[in-house]
Amino acid sequence: MQHKAIKIAATTVVLVFALTGLLWSTLREGTEYYKHVDEVMGQPESWHGKRLQLHGFVVRDSVLRKRDSLEYRFEVENKGSVVPAFYTGIVPDTFKDDAEVVLKGTLRTDGFHVAPNGVMAKCPSKYEPKGAKG
Repeated sequence: MQHKAIKIAATTVVLVFALTGLLWSTLREGTEYYKHVDEVMGQPESWHGKRLQLHGFVVRDSVLRKRDSLEYRFEVENKGSVVPAFYTGIVPDTFKDDAEVVLKGTLRTDGFHVAPNGVMAKCPSKYEPKGAKG
């Protein structure tokens, strides 16, 4: 009887450790931080290589598109902090100068590299005064 209880306890311990390890590795890989540009650019080294959703505003006259391609380079700012961003793909119709955006991707030493389909531009509210950022 005692031998059977030890087997059950050992099996339970192994299963708990296995499930805990699986859960931890899954959550670690899937973690994505939501940050504003100024929060990230205060200490950019600590954010390099981490998956981020980066919130900010497209800097006026910064959007450059490589001729005959879907390669974009632009700058995103918030509260005076600016980061260059790189994206290849189709951008939303609302993506333009001063647009509020959330970019999904990773920060590297040369700037923010946006993942495929990682540009989300917020539609300006028709109830918001022109030029207001929210």
